[in-house]
Amino acid sequence: MSNTIGTRFQVTTFGESHGSAVGAIVDGCPSRLPLSAADIQPQLDRRRPGQSALTTSRGERDQVRILSGVDQGLTLGSPIALVVDNTDSRSADYQAIQAIPRPSHADLTYRLKYGLTAASGGGRASARETIGRVVAGAVAEKFLTVKYGMQIVAWVSAVGERDAPDLTGEIMTRDQVDATAVRCPHAPTAREMAALIEAAKKDGDSVGGIIACVCRNVPPGWGEPVFDKLSALLARAMLSIPAAKGFEIGAGFAGARGRGSEQNDVFVLKAGHLGTRTNRSGGIQGGISNGEPLVFRVAFKPTATIAREQETVDYEGRPVKLRAPGRHDPCVLPRAVPIVEAMAALVLADAALCHIPPVA
Repeated sequence: MSNTIGTRFQVTTFGESHGSAVGAIVDGCPSRLPLSAADIQPQLDRRRPGQSALTTSRGERDQVRILSGVDQGLTLGSPIALVVDNTDSRSADYQAIQAIPRPSHADLTYRLKYGLTAASGGGRASARETIGRVVAGAVAEKFLTVKYGMQIVAWVSAVGERDAPDLTGEIMTRDQVDATAVRCPHAPTAREMAALIEAAKKDGDSVGGIIACVCRNVPPGWGEPVFDKLSALLARAMLSIPAAKGFEIGAGFAGARGRGSEQNDVFVLKAGHLGTRTNRSGGIQGGISNGEPLVFRVAFKPTATIAREQETVDYEGRPVKLRAPGRHDPCVLPRAVPIVEAMAALVLADAALCHIPPVA
């Protein structure tokens, strides 16, 4: 089972949805980086369940503990162990469906691959696994902020068929994003998005959407040609997030419908160095960062667990009617925002440490 990402800044996540704890091991973080739980907890709070009527009611406190790799507020260069206890798991809720694979969940595929599934919840397939990504991503982001002054901000840009205006050209802050429960910084659209989520929840259903992300102050030259292109590494990271179904960078799929004369980013002189007049490439050309902001979007499907009854079959193929148990988000997007930011930070921290500048 693959649970590790990164080459130089390497992260392994651990734990199951209804186990005793979840977390991550960060190996390769440079030494003497100022780091404490206070640097990690804010992102964890943004991912935490039960933060609004638009999210699951599972009542986890999600407090991070640093077990190793930090002494007197500085990283040691040794592995950093981060753990978050599960305090509100309800394994008994899932006993009635041990013989039934839940529609669009990983129950069946995990059983086919490993011969068994977790006794409750989704195990490693549960979105609770992303806690490890968020705590590790906060460490990566601290490194990127201290070393490069980098800013990574994501927000909900679409829910269902409701799209917010394109805000990728604006300098957005997380405070602006968090000003609405749905984490869309465009207030009129946010209200409509919240209404869509509430309507789906009332119907015992769920809804999906899109998260946009901009990473600023990314130096040029990061990423490798061919298979380790920075765009490819970002795509791999984002599509590893539970419920993620699509990834695009820059102009993305919309750009594929235009002509080269409309899509090309013309070079201009900016503050003594070459840059681009537009940023349809999304900050990456030839798989290598060009110094412009990284701009990408991730599409998320509607939450697989819904409250309404569904007709399906059990593992023996016998027809059954399933009303899935558990406490789940009617829309994953508001809580997925810090997860997208975390995965971007992990990819960029690794790219930073892998980068070998040319000889002067």
